[in-house]
Amino acid sequence: MNELEITPPTAFTATAGAAERVTAFLRKVYGWMFVGLGITAAVAFAIASSPQTLNAIATNRGLFWGLWIVPIGLALFLQFRVHKLQPGTAALIFVIYAGAIGAWLAPLILIYTGTSIATTFVVTGGMFGALALWGTTTKRSLAGWGQFLFMGFIGVFLATLVSALWGRAGQHAGLQFVITVVGVIVFTGLAAYNAQQMKVMAMQVPVERQGSYAVVGALILYITFVNLFLMMLRILGGRRH
Repeated sequence: MNELEITPPTAFTATAGAAERVTAFLRKVYGWMFVGLGITAAVAFAIASSPQTLNAIATNRGLFWGLWIVPIGLALFLQFRVHKLQPGTAALIFVIYAGAIGAWLAPLILIYTGTSIATTFVVTGGMFGALALWGTTTKRSLAGWGQFLFMGFIGVFLATLVSALWGRAGQHAGLQFVITVVGVIVFTGLAAYNAQQMKVMAMQVPVERQGSYAVVGALILYITFVNLFLMMLRILGGRRH
C-alpha cells in the first residue's frame, strides 16, 4: 500500500470521467464502512443483552485479548493480500473483523452508561463526517501529514498497549490523559488524511480490483472512526458507579 502514500496532483484535477470513477469508489468505501459499524454495534448490543456472555468476555483475559489480537491479524492480512483477494473474500474478512471488534467493545457497557456511549457516538460521527468531507473536497494535498500521523498512530497504539499491560487505568491517570489527548489529535488528522487517500486509491487501483480495495478503504476509515470514538469516550463518557 506504500504506493498510495503520496497524493499525486492528478488526484485534484480529475476529469469528468475520473470524477465519476472516484464517486463510485467512495460510495462503495463508505457503504462498507457503515456496514462494518452496523455489524459492530449489533454484535456489541447482542452480547450486552446476554449477561453471561458479557461477563465471560470481561473476566476472561485470554478471550478478551484474543478478540483484540485476532482482528489485528485479519486487518493486516486483508491489507497485504488485497491485490489477490476476490471482493467476496475481502468482504467476508471485513465482516468477521467488524463482528470481533463488536464483541471486544461489548464490555464498555459495564464501564460507561448507555446514554454517554450513544452521545459520544453521535459526537464522533459528526466530527468524523466533517473531517472526512473536508479531506475529500479540499484542493490542498495532505500527503505531508502521512508520516507524522502514522508515527502518532504507532505511538498511541504502543502506549495504550503498555498502559493496559502495566496495570489499572486509575493507577496511571496522567498517562491515560496524555494518550487520550494525543489520540484525539492523531485520529482527527487521520480522518481527513485517510478520506483524501481514498480519492488517490480510486484513481490508482485498476477498475477490476476496486471491489476488494473498496473493502480495504472501508477498513482504514472504520479503524480511524472506532479509535476516535474510543478516545472521545474517555473524555465524554459517563462512568457507571
